[in-house]
This record gives sequence, C-alpha cells and structure tokens, in this order.
Amino acid sequence: MFRKLLGEQRYHYVEFDVEQGELPAAVDRCPAYLITGSASDAFGTSPWISDLKRFLNAAKGNAALVGICFGHQVMAEAFGGKVARSPKGWGMGNHRYDIVRPQPWSGHQTEITLPASHQDQVVELPPACEVVGCNGFSPFGFTAYTDSQAISLQLHPEFETDFAAALAERQRGRGMSDEETDRALSSLQKPNDRALVADWINRFITMNT
Repeated sequence: MFRKLLGEQRYHYVEFDVEQGELPAAVDRCPAYLITGSASDAFGTSPWISDLKRFLNAAKGNAALVGICFGHQVMAEAFGGKVARSPKGWGMGNHRYDIVRPQPWSGHQTEITLPASHQDQVVELPPACEVVGCNGFSPFGFTAYTDSQAISLQLHPEFETDFAAALAERQRGRGMSDEETDRALSSLQKPNDRALVADWINRFITMNT
C-alpha cells in the first residue's frame, strides 16, 4: 500500500518484518524508515515491540522517521510519550484534521481528511514533539519532532476507500454500533487527501535524506 502511495519506483524499498524479529543490522542501513500500522498495541510488552523502541531511539536523529497509526503510537512511546486505549472508542471512516502548525513540507493547507482505523491513541506527547494537526477525537493525531527528522500521523493515507470501508464493516457489532458503522461508511464516500499527504511524506523524506 505504501509503495503504491509513495511511488513504486521512487525509492529502493527494503522491508523488515519487525514482529518476526527482523530489524536493520545498523541504523545507517537506510536513510529513512517508515513504521507502518499493526494490530498490536504500542504499549504492549511483546519483546519485538521493545526491540523496535530501542531501534527507534538509536535511529532518531540519524535517519528520517515516518510513523503511521501504530508507527505514530510506538514512536511516541519510544520517545517518552504515552499511548492508551481511548475511552472514545473506535476511530473509523474519514476523519478531518485541522492543520494547526504548518511545516516546511506541508505548504499552506489548513486541513486534511484521511481514513482512520484505531482505538488506541497518543495521550501524552513526548518531549520535543509538537502537534501539526488534530481534531477533537485525536488531539495528538499528527506530530513532528523538533529535535530530529521525524513525523508521525494517526490516520492512514495508504488506505484506499474500499479497504477502509471493509475495515469499518468488520467492526460492526464488534465495538461499533450499526449507527457508528454506517456513519463511518458514509464518510468514506466523500473525497480525501491521500494524494496530498503522499506528497507531504515524499517532500519530508526528500528534505531530510
């Protein structure tokens, strides 16, 4: 999904299955790392999550980092923030974030809309971390680090509409009511900003590698 989003030929992609114990042998193996979503909790105690946090701390300041959903959360946990299961429940469907702190790579856009699929959230920011975008549901949903080349986003720019809709439907009766599910599905019929945010990520990586 990310290769398609960012451009199949744009980078030399290397994949590491961190859950299976695969991590780069050295931080300088790649100039940039993208940490994707996961069904696991970023505050979990599995050894692979601890290993990933240690790697992220070693990579911070030495490579560009981009975290998406679980990646957003595990970066926050690794760098001194806190993630928890949200009492607000599931975030599903298209969510709009207000851009409250534009970045050099983001232009002058004042809001973005992207698919969401999460029930955990960052609830305390790490040091040297500022909010780029947010809404009432996710006040720390889009962040940038001021002490390193690192950004992270709770939303899913890589999700195409059909995939996001299938995920929402899957939660019907499993943590989401029919009304909540239908509302999420309806929101996904509206335009989103996947292409724009893909451009932002590419510009961020280009500027920081």
